[in-house]
Amino acid sequence: MSVSTVRWGVLGVANIAVKKVIPAMQRGAISKITGIASRDLPKAERAARELGIAKAYGSYQDLLADPEIDAIYNPLPNHLHVPWSIRAAEAGKHVLCEKPIALSAAQARELIAARDRAQVKIGEAFMARTHPQWLRAKELAQNGSIGELRVVSGFFSYMNRDANNVRNRADWGGGALLDIGCYPVTLSRMLFACEPRRVFGSIERDPDFQIDRLTSAILEFPAGQCVFTCSTQLVPYQTMQIFGTRGRIGIEIPFNAPPDVPTRIFIDDRVEEFPVCDQYTIQGDLFSLAILEDGPVPVPLEDAVKNMETIDAIFRSAETGKWESPA
Repeated sequence: MSVSTVRWGVLGVANIAVKKVIPAMQRGAISKITGIASRDLPKAERAARELGIAKAYGSYQDLLADPEIDAIYNPLPNHLHVPWSIRAAEAGKHVLCEKPIALSAAQARELIAARDRAQVKIGEAFMARTHPQWLRAKELAQNGSIGELRVVSGFFSYMNRDANNVRNRADWGGGALLDIGCYPVTLSRMLFACEPRRVFGSIERDPDFQIDRLTSAILEFPAGQCVFTCSTQLVPYQTMQIFGTRGRIGIEIPFNAPPDVPTRIFIDDRVEEFPVCDQYTIQGDLFSLAILEDGPVPVPLEDAVKNMETIDAIFRSAETGKWESPA
């Protein structure tokens, strides 16, 4: 490996990879996209040609076998996150895996075992957590600027009734909570800097797809609550509000922060603006830096397991109609 650059390979040609993550990582200072794989070689070759990537592979395994690849970005459908991340680790590759990192906490724990056996780095790709607007919101929420943190409120939705879309495949880990509800879960845990004691969930399922198309949840933390709703079949919208005993923080575009215009947060009546940046570029270079310097990854597996424990508990609560403990 070069002492200054990490050579990345990408598993699959998912839209998020070819349209957002790969172009962003290519602008990174220490991340180099060296190869891309697909089970359909012409697809991989086309993506490589369009994105200026040197190598294309006709199988994921061929990419993992390449000694000139240091790290893997895994944007495969949710049900393939764990098995292919484990295979990548066993091949000696570091892994940045898309969220949700698993379909359950038990699956996520399998990744910890694989990471420790292979002595590689594995992290969850929650890009929002390293965006400057969220680092600032965390600082303000925890330094007393808004008093004592009491409530985090979130909403995230889009409209998708495409039967062929992976987000509408229940057996592939589709649905609102795993796809987008995971954001208010991880961000509220980050803001409160602890785990919820118990959660309550309400779910409405699509009659055709059986995925959760509308999910609401309450997360009860020792110091306050997170309340959020997510949906795959509502008007597209997103918001995140943070309430303290003396002030409020609003994140204008909390999850899909645009890479080409400044972002803003509102602290009561005051506005803070952040320069143009791409959260996928930041995420990629921070992970690369962790590899080069043998440091901690931005969102480690231990955190990913805790996030999945909370998500598991929301699903259980929706079934039992009772408060459930994540632990």
